[in-house]
Amino acid sequence: MTIRKLAAGNWKMNGLTADIAEVEKLARAHPTPSCDVLICPPATLIAPMAQAIGTSAVAVGGQDCHATDAGAHTGDISAAMLRDAGASHVILGHSERRTDHEETDAAVRIKAHAARASGLVSIVCIGETLAQREAGVTLDVVTSQMDGSLPDGCTAADTVVAYEPIWAIGTGKVATMDQIAEVHAAMRAALEARFGAAAADIRLLYGGSVKADNAEQIFAVPDVDGALVGGASLKAADFGAIVAALGAA
Repeated sequence: MTIRKLAAGNWKMNGLTADIAEVEKLARAHPTPSCDVLICPPATLIAPMAQAIGTSAVAVGGQDCHATDAGAHTGDISAAMLRDAGASHVILGHSERRTDHEETDAAVRIKAHAARASGLVSIVCIGETLAQREAGVTLDVVTSQMDGSLPDGCTAADTVVAYEPIWAIGTGKVATMDQIAEVHAAMRAALEARFGAAAADIRLLYGGSVKADNAEQIFAVPDVDGALVGGASLKAADFGAIVAALGAA
């Protein structure tokens, strides 16, 4: 079965208005990419970025959302607000959110419910620490996180799962192809056990120091349906090379 691959860029807490020019360059350089392309900038840039790139092939997403649509939650942003600003996706449960804000699987699951209700596609992140990898419990950790973070009824229309080993995020370290293959196979099997036939089309992304020089090798791994890219997504040239590699995979 062929799944259209996804190149998703997570800008994290980076980017000012002037940096939207990089996404405009990306859109011009890849007017008809062979994969889906998504940029998730800080919330302050979602609306102006969506307006700047218009009907191009590049989509815009958020980096988090609150579990409720509105209310007394100073500093938070709801899924409905993201959608209203022009977002089509939202990253949920990133390890930096889990660590810095003590987000639990249960909290991520509730947010994914809210995202679905507002018409957003959730990119739910999971991944093990170096200590967990060295203890040999990676598959248990990853499948448990995934089960706890995904709401019932997930389909490819509303859910993407991103495996990001925490020890590889921003460190320059990349999991071996065998390690990636093992985890992605376990993720696919767990999804199929829970969601049945609908799981076959749910995209599984790899994230963790993905760059132009290793993208082609990573994308050749079975059940890798794209990438969630951090720093390399900030510049059109760097991310464009990953988009090209993914489109050729």
